[in-house]
Amino acid sequence: MSEQAPAQGTLTVAGIQMACEPDRDANFSKALDLARIAVDRGAKIVCFAECFAWPWFPRKTAEEQRRSAVPIPGPYTQALQLLAEDARAVLVAPMFETADDSAYYNTTVVVDANGHVLGMYRKNHIPDLPNYQERFYFQPGNLGFPVFKTRYAAIGVQTCWDNFFPEGARALALKGAQILFCPTACSSPGSAAKWERAIAGHAVYNSFYTFRVNRIGTEGAMTFYGKSFCLDPNGDYVTEPAGAIEGVVLADLDLGRIKLTRDDWTFLEDRRPEIYKEIV
Repeated sequence: MSEQAPAQGTLTVAGIQMACEPDRDANFSKALDLARIAVDRGAKIVCFAECFAWPWFPRKTAEEQRRSAVPIPGPYTQALQLLAEDARAVLVAPMFETADDSAYYNTTVVVDANGHVLGMYRKNHIPDLPNYQERFYFQPGNLGFPVFKTRYAAIGVQTCWDNFFPEGARALALKGAQILFCPTACSSPGSAAKWERAIAGHAVYNSFYTFRVNRIGTEGAMTFYGKSFCLDPNGDYVTEPAGAIEGVVLADLDLGRIKLTRDDWTFLEDRRPEIYKEIV
């Protein structure tokens, strides 16, 4: 069992911003090496980008790409568990999952600092756009909006396109999330400001920390721009957009600020669910 997540205190978290090669296993190995660097620099929670070990295969449809999906649990999960236990760090790892029901999902595994898998989150909103032909590969998520009570904080995940549907972030806040991790795979530099505004909205409306973790690198005609960043419960930068540099993006969080912010800005307290039926 995980220890109860603390309500306050300073916590260092990290995002792994990296480029991917065609070799999935090489990408996975590099990501774990970067995670070790993050832990050496004090990170207690490490989040990877969307489908972090895979080249961005949804830029086109190809039946053979489905063969790159992995089972959860499986060898990748086991390697993450070993690293988490050894480093005493929480790992937030988005992967391409092949499930027992023969379906495929865009799935984030959360491994606690004792090496135990706390659970999974499956991306709920699946786009079908140029370079993002995700419906060919991924089924919509069926696990709702879980909050993972890790050793260091209660966390939630909203993967890429999910972040333009604010109901998920609100659900996570109401269920006790202190940090929202937003792993993405975004390649249009002109969209960076929109992403920052959307994720700042999550931070402000819910008065919790948000951390967007994006990939970098050029794959075919796509150039992923990175710019991973972390925002505090007021929507102000803890770590400003990092540019397209491969490496570790660190942020020092004061979890006590969540309650202080919510005491001043009582958004969650002042909700009126009885009048929101029209949005369901």
